[in-house]
Amino acid sequence: MNALRVQRWDDHRYYHQSRINQTLHLISACSFIVAYVLLFIDPAMAALVGWLVSMVTRQSGHFFFEPLGFDHVNNATQEHKEAIKVGYNLRRKEVLLAAWAGIPALLWFVPDLFGLIEPATDFNGFAHDVGMYWLALGVGGLLFRTVHLFFLKGPFTGLVWMTKILTDPFHDVMIYWKSPFYLMRGQLLDPMKHVSHGVGHFSDSDVPADAETDPEVAAR
Repeated sequence: MNALRVQRWDDHRYYHQSRINQTLHLISACSFIVAYVLLFIDPAMAALVGWLVSMVTRQSGHFFFEPLGFDHVNNATQEHKEAIKVGYNLRRKEVLLAAWAGIPALLWFVPDLFGLIEPATDFNGFAHDVGMYWLALGVGGLLFRTVHLFFLKGPFTGLVWMTKILTDPFHDVMIYWKSPFYLMRGQLLDPMKHVSHGVGHFSDSDVPADAETDPEVAAR
């Protein structure tokens, strides 16, 4: 649990300084929770909601609104943060999103996927096929990076990261539900005073002592 708090704390302070990004993460988190429910009802629809709403809003916040220059809050360069990112940094996300965009294009031009599936005969069938392959991509992307971390940093770090990703929607709602109100007041960037003081969105017990001062704690 302490390792999970460290990863969450670093993810927040390094990559969620924009109030727009935080608000988009709130929207993403709510739609991901809906997608979790849909998994037990209609997995293809769950994937469509997860990718078209949750992932689009979440990654738009990172690519278009999060500051990408020198991080004065944490005294770290963008290059340093990208290098120590435990999960998917921007370059890895570009590869993942390229695969995401390529799946519907491939199914459109090759409906039977080279004879591997029964080709869809209408739009609903096409959407269902896309949803199922997007679901496979999401599960595959999660497992791939988890196993990759097994070799880079050990099974413990990989399993902690996987746990973080799966529970992020619930945690994001808890810590970013006020972000739209700050945004409506014109605050585009979170002042991150809690980073320098070690308190804020998380309770005192949730803030790891080393996360307050060590800019490379995310590397662990």
